[in-house]
Amino acid sequence: MASNGAPEEVDLYEVLGIPKSSTKSEIKKAYHKAALQHHPDKVPEEQREESELKFKAVSQAYEILHDEEKRHLYDTHGMAAFDPARGGGMGGGVDLDDILAQMFGMGGGMPPGFGGESGPKRPRRGRDEEQKYEVTLEELYKGKTVKFASTKNIICTHCKGTGGKKDAKPQTCERCKGNGITVGLRSVGPGLVTQERVVCDTCSGTGKIFKEKDKCKKCKGKRTTSEKKVLEIYIPRGAREGERIVLEGEADQVPDQTPGDIVFTLVEEDHEMFQRAGDDLSAELNISLSEALTGFSRVVLKHLDGRGIHLNHPQGKVLKPGQILKIAGEGMPLKKSDSKGDLYLVVKIEFPEDGWLEDPAAFGELQKILPGPPPVVETTEVDEVEYDSDADIEDFGANSGDPRAGGGWEDEDDEEGGAAQCAQQ
Repeated sequence: MASNGAPEEVDLYEVLGIPKSSTKSEIKKAYHKAALQHHPDKVPEEQREESELKFKAVSQAYEILHDEEKRHLYDTHGMAAFDPARGGGMGGGVDLDDILAQMFGMGGGMPPGFGGESGPKRPRRGRDEEQKYEVTLEELYKGKTVKFASTKNIICTHCKGTGGKKDAKPQTCERCKGNGITVGLRSVGPGLVTQERVVCDTCSGTGKIFKEKDKCKKCKGKRTTSEKKVLEIYIPRGAREGERIVLEGEADQVPDQTPGDIVFTLVEEDHEMFQRAGDDLSAELNISLSEALTGFSRVVLKHLDGRGIHLNHPQGKVLKPGQILKIAGEGMPLKKSDSKGDLYLVVKIEFPEDGWLEDPAAFGELQKILPGPPPVVETTEVDEVEYDSDADIEDFGANSGDPRAGGGWEDEDDEEGGAAQCAQQ
């Protein structure tokens, strides 16, 4: 501060090491770099006090320059625009907790002792609990409500989350030196490690610990206790794989933090009959050869809600293998709507087994009824051949051989030393 009580005139652009023409994105990038460089935990203990001052200066520079209105005031009037004695003042301010959470991966908020002094900070937000939930296609079609018992940590009701007895005074945690965080090594690949900032497991991030005799008798100094609670999730009709169902604030409670959420991600199980694509369904329609030729009227399949789907296919309309029948409005329900997708049935004809007709005379009668053979193929020579009725198309081309192995075509005249010679010039 200057001797007259006004804010010291500093060059905020110089503090961040950027030109005055810098964009908001460049300002933020420079702040991240400077904050990491001057963070008190990154320097030896004897330099910590100086580092804290630089860290606060960097934070102040970012708070002003990243806000367009404050930046304009600074560019116009300098630091005098923020002198409370002259009617100025920072007011509000950037949420440094959120920025540091992104920088240091601390789930929101700074470790004790490194927060800004400009005003109260909102509680950090706890981690979300992510888990997968397998659900059947029937359950997605009809919707489902699921109740389950959850065991989670809650703030100790005896010590109100302090971890100590009433009027007991904690001591500074020796492991983290009161910072609430420690630096460890994490493997990121073969022979590669990186430093990682983690919450101190000795003091649970508080920076303070109680002597054994001063710890809360109920939570044993842990600040939280376990509680069982019945929770309920609702899976809406038409929900899809990958959708997230959120139970807000139901994750573990941590002192000085807003509880995170429990998040379920839906995983759709395979179905033995139906396949799903968006709001549409598909299934095989198994019919006999007789039904394909003469028609039918019957229940062809059982739907996901237990209803029978009845088809009336008229005589005279022949169904072919692989043909698609579309039934509008019999697919999956659309969320928040009475509409449904469509159902696609793929015709699969079941042909009779060999020897299904024992009476030879019946074959002649059947030939009279069914369409005749195609026109006769006219040729000058005919070979009657045998065939394999159980061949596999995967064998097609298997006898082609490798053209690089030799054995190509040779002229018989050349082999016999015939007269096929190139003329002499």
